[in-house]
Amino acid sequence: MSALGTLAPAAVDSLGALASGGAPSVAASDVAAVASGLVVGTADWWFIGEPADWWFVLDNADYLGVGVLLTIGLTVASILFGFALGFPAGAVEVYGDGLLKRAVGTVGVVLRGTPIVVILIVMYFVVGVPQINFGVASLSPPVVAGILGLGLRSAAYQSQIFRATLASVDDGQLEAGRSVGLSRFEAIRYVVVPQALRRSIPGFQNEFTIVLKDTSIVFAIGLAELLTRGYDLFSERTTAVLEVILFISAIYFVLTFTTNRALDYLGTRYAIPEGEST
Repeated sequence: MSALGTLAPAAVDSLGALASGGAPSVAASDVAAVASGLVVGTADWWFIGEPADWWFVLDNADYLGVGVLLTIGLTVASILFGFALGFPAGAVEVYGDGLLKRAVGTVGVVLRGTPIVVILIVMYFVVGVPQINFGVASLSPPVVAGILGLGLRSAAYQSQIFRATLASVDDGQLEAGRSVGLSRFEAIRYVVVPQALRRSIPGFQNEFTIVLKDTSIVFAIGLAELLTRGYDLFSERTTAVLEVILFISAIYFVLTFTTNRALDYLGTRYAIPEGEST
């Protein structure tokens, strides 16, 4: 018996005896058994879970791998779609005016205030997006709905990231561009935007991590991404719940850690030198 299996009954007996006012009912043989169990079982304490369950998880690693690919694909596509909408939206909120600026701001507030699962359900069951064919490959309606839902939600948050970074560039930079003959649009494009993009890397890093984790919600529209496939596995083998969850958590950690380190490098590599942005 393991150390924990030997120690638990002895501890229960001891607590019961103390509660009744008597001496602990642990014999010398029990104490010796506990001590020997601790010595023998010490080497097993570092190992979490059952070996047979870990082998079950590893045998199904290819099944989880398909979910990893779907998770990565959804994350990248949603981030790019969110950038394509979020950056112009942020620019409109800084430099726009009138009806367009109010419309962009209102849509952003609605998307940020709506749970992502609601957005996904609306995109799939209400809007009813079609399948998209690219000749050599195609995207099923659930995948398209997942990209659109995650992308729209990401666009609403990215718009605020870029709104803040665009507004953080000193007005003197824009005036300096105009003073050398650039139009207002050209000054924004060639002077302000490059600086804003560099400053947006830390916020963009957080958004990438959030979208990566939000891909687990697409199970609501029938997509079997990483977390859903993990649920399928421990539903099949109920004793492997801990092992499956730890394995999936490790995958998410690797994806998040790798992405964050890569963006940290970009942030350092393309940081604006001190004194050149003011």
